[in-house]
Amino acid sequence: MQKNLQDLEQEYNLELEKIAEKIKKSKAKKILLQFPDAFKPYSTLIQRELESILKKYKCKFFIWFDSCFGACDIPIETQKIGIDLIVQFGHSAWNYSKSEKIKILR
Repeated sequence: MQKNLQDLEQEYNLELEKIAEKIKKSKAKKILLQFPDAFKPYSTLIQRELESILKKYKCKFFIWFDSCFGACDIPIETQKIGIDLIVQFGHSAWNYSKSEKIKILR
């Protein structure tokens, strides 16, 4: 049985309000959501909640469904489609300084 958002938030600290504030602060318009494999079944649920929180803020979310092997696995090719911000969901942050054009929020 798939969990709902409330179940996920009881188990994990998703920090969706904090993410929404950082999206607004960065003025990002195209945001890529990147999840570990275990979270991918809940990715659209999380996307819809962020869209609800940010309903007055004009932005578009994209979900990365390719592999994600941890915080160091940054899909750099997203620069070609104009992604402004990557939001990674996972266990720990990684200082990845090679990406100067795309901001990364962990």
